Amino acid sequence: MKFEMKHRPLSVFNFISLADIVLLLLIYFLLTSTYVVQKGIRVRLPKSTTSEKTTVSKQIIVTVTRTGGIFLNGKPVPLSALSAKIKQLLEQNPGQIIVLRADATIPLEQAVKVLDEAKKAGGAKLLIATFKEE
Repeated sequence: MKFEMKHRPLSVFNFISLADIVLLLLIYFLLTSTYVVQKGIRVRLPKSTTSEKTTVSKQIIVTVTRTGGIFLNGKPVPLSALSAKIKQLLEQNPGQIIVLRADATIPLEQAVKVLDEAKKAGGAKLLIATFKEE
């Protein structure tokens, strides 16, 4: 007695269903990627026509926001503790450049106070970050 197979294996692959799945995944990732929040401190840098790019990898970045907040490498620091924190970073890695990223609207006096604290800590190389005006 001979048995026949009524269910044959599928010999042709249907790419339309695969294309649907890929398209749905693409739409999903496009929609969810817009909700990724980038962390950072918003600062509107002052404009300059003679600014130059620096490519130093070892930097200490001091940021002063419009509201007067002071951040050291992205972490909030009070002005009274700024000198000690910078000194610790300079002891770990001497010769680092200290970059001041101050908002264009802050008073000059506040920027000078921050630069004085960096100088007290032993910072020899101080830079002020600017935005190149074109």
